[in-house]
Amino acid sequence: MSEPHRRGGLYFEDFEPGKIVKHRLTRTVTQMDNMLFSNMTLNPQPLHIDVHFCATETEWGQPLMNSLFTLGLMIGISVNDLTVGTTIANLGMEEVKFPNPLFEGDTVHCTTEVISKRVSKSRPDAGIVTMDHRAYKQDVTLVAQCRRQAFMRLRPAS
Repeated sequence: MSEPHRRGGLYFEDFEPGKIVKHRLTRTVTQMDNMLFSNMTLNPQPLHIDVHFCATETEWGQPLMNSLFTLGLMIGISVNDLTVGTTIANLGMEEVKFPNPLFEGDTVHCTTEVISKRVSKSRPDAGIVTMDHRAYKQDVTLVAQCRRQAFMRLRPAS
């Protein structure tokens, strides 16, 4: 593998199908994360913002972290190791799953597996990389997963 981008991201050529990256960053999620994200996105779901409702009317007994926050955190954790400075755009996400709940106080760590890559048919300076992101909480319970396609820069000619 050649040098990464000066900001740290990998170029298209550096992605190897089958490679699994264990991301360095971790994050303990908080009630403030949940409240801010839910309020910023105008999501009044009491499952995320109402402690009394959750304690008295749900099987969880406490608020669930907003799943879209969890999705964003999972992908965000991957950025420093993979795409900072080298991604052109996200092309899509599919097979998004939240198999287990995430709660305030849980600490998230993530992995990314490179699934495939191909050079762009429309842009000779770019390629499409498909990745499978996974987020786990501290006891290694899987809490989120998605398959993402990213439009990545090819390494510039020297």
